[in-house]
Amino acid sequence: MSSASTRLRVRLVLALGAAEIRLRLRLPRLMYALTRRPTERESTYAELVRIESDPAYRALFIAGLDAALEDRLATRTAVVAEIETAAEQLRDPVQRSDHGRAA
Repeated sequence: MSSASTRLRVRLVLALGAAEIRLRLRLPRLMYALTRRPTERESTYAELVRIESDPAYRALFIAGLDAALEDRLATRTAVVAEIETAAEQLRDPVQRSDHGRAA
């Protein structure tokens, strides 16, 4: 990238920053409306109350929990199998070299 295009990009970023500051000062309500904010989550207690009071939601929640646990177990099983395979591949050359020395 040439230095002229770099300077142009820097000037553009500075100009956009200055424009944002001016908009925030002159139109605070509009800028507040346009600013991203994290979504408000339902309290944990409310979630527990819903699980206990709504049988359909409880069944859905438990099914999702079971599926997540099964997925986690499958992932762990696959990782253990990969580790065991890698360990075997590492042991083979070592065992071959040990047998060569013993002879």
